[in-house]
Amino acid sequence: MFNLPNDEILPLSKEHVFYTWSAQAEVDPIPVKRAEGVYFWDSSDKRYLDFNSMTMCVNVGHGEKRIIKAIQEQVAELSYAAPGMTTKIRALASKAVVDISPQKALSKILFTLGGADANENAIKLARGFTGKHKILARYRSYHGSTMGAMAATGDPRRQNWEPLTMPGVVHFLDPYRYRSSFHRTNPNISESEFAQDYINHLEEIIIYEGPQTIAAVLIEPVTGTNGIIIPPDGYLGGVRSLCGKYGIVMIADEVMSGFGRTGKWFAVEHWNVVPDIMTMAKGLTSAYAPLGAVAMKPEIAAAFDERAFASGLTYSSHPVSLAAAMANIQVIREDKIVDRVASLGPVLKRMLSELAENHSSVGEVRSIGLFGILELVKNRETKEPMSPWNKSSSEMDALKKYCWDNGLYVVTHWHTILIIPPLIITEQQLEEGFQVLDKALDITDKAVD
Repeated sequence: MFNLPNDEILPLSKEHVFYTWSAQAEVDPIPVKRAEGVYFWDSSDKRYLDFNSMTMCVNVGHGEKRIIKAIQEQVAELSYAAPGMTTKIRALASKAVVDISPQKALSKILFTLGGADANENAIKLARGFTGKHKILARYRSYHGSTMGAMAATGDPRRQNWEPLTMPGVVHFLDPYRYRSSFHRTNPNISESEFAQDYINHLEEIIIYEGPQTIAAVLIEPVTGTNGIIIPPDGYLGGVRSLCGKYGIVMIADEVMSGFGRTGKWFAVEHWNVVPDIMTMAKGLTSAYAPLGAVAMKPEIAAAFDERAFASGLTYSSHPVSLAAAMANIQVIREDKIVDRVASLGPVLKRMLSELAENHSSVGEVRSIGLFGILELVKNRETKEPMSPWNKSSSEMDALKKYCWDNGLYVVTHWHTILIIPPLIITEQQLEEGFQVLDKALDITDKAVD
């Protein structure tokens, strides 16, 4: 359609593209030409196995023809309608999201453009519903890069933009067993006691801050890029109970963990928890078009029956994105992708455990469904990370380079390796990637004390 020789993609991009999350002088992007299934190819036809679903979002894989066809048909029929109007695809997509929400209890849907503005709108809804202003979120959270979502984010990415414009955010600790601040001298505490300690911690913060000031607790049910931290049994139920006890809205950020990633449609379903508000994006369309959503209980929506919800987006409920979402949900259903993730979850867990057994630099591995991580350390006894907090290291850089050079696309975050492949991946393709990882970890093993 648009002609540009393959060997000119990279130089032209370097001349004119401004890249996010990057120092511009150091950026060296992969010039992607095409993608299919769990693979993509660069401009020189080198093939990569996508072990990160690009940006943790291509859940049903690349080049899915059923979604492409739905987009084409929607563009031909109706390419845009104003947000104050409604369309066939808007009605259908709203119902489709309600139908897969936990216990079908979140019956109203606000469509946004992505995850960050989904979380910002969830915060607005919670504040408007309760008349309170404080938002509690966790330190290892990431909720998006817009100013409000970044203020809610706990990890160091927010520090670059402080002071942030959205006040009233208070952070608390994640139930991160491997590096628990509360249990360094008592690592063998039972799971129920461990969960209760972190519930007590959250309740103490609620009391200190004043429940009458707190609109919402905003959490990723399974912490994403900051560690794939899987909550202990009882924790999410405890958060749910605290929110009910103190009149606080519970917001579940399922942007990364939703749409089959954990072996359920949404991660909260593993613990039979229904939040008051749930946000989603990424796997909502498997990245075939930009879209986010805020699903809410009817009582949240009813708070705005007689007064306007004073917010909006030009591209809210964009028909083309909604067509992608509808087709994506149908693909997940037709191909029983949630079930196959549930069955592949133990396979990924086994492969991760085998790497941990064979490599001294692996301190711990964690996974749920096809949502996994390797945490690398220089010393298993002290748990010294392979790279410092909020920094990379020469070892981690060399490991990633080895993987990329050998056709495995992985993302490293500080001292961890994320394993978040498309949900259509096979056991054989997982093995293909783990063979590369097995050799790459020899690099970090040399740095072990």
